[in-house]
Amino acid sequence: MARLGQLERAVMEALWTSSASSQGAPCTAREVATTLPDHAYTTVLTVLDRLTRKGLVERIRDGKSHHYRPTGSRESYVAELMHEALAATSDSEAALVHFAKTVPPDQARVLRKVLRRLERPRRGVFPS
Repeated sequence: MARLGQLERAVMEALWTSSASSQGAPCTAREVATTLPDHAYTTVLTVLDRLTRKGLVERIRDGKSHHYRPTGSRESYVAELMHEALAATSDSEAALVHFAKTVPPDQARVLRKVLRRLERPRRGVFPS
């Protein structure tokens, strides 16, 4: 998964925010550009093209124009970055232990809750 530069992150944030507020409806490049007033429209187009080539954005042809939408959620992107960070160390167990010791209490509660839920055997499901 490609790490994002500052402007790429800003474009993705605009797409994720728009996608969340409009039930996943794609945006035009112009709509994205209006959320980034310090950047030229052509710069935003270039960034959208780069994000499309990286597989993070889907370009949808609509007549003569294009619309863009993220291929995944912000949360899935962050989770993938976390997986990559663990894969980058020779001792992922030590990294996880350090992470667990430093994670804020509210996030630790969420992790415990999810891990408990994932460890529970599913009832009524037979192995194939």
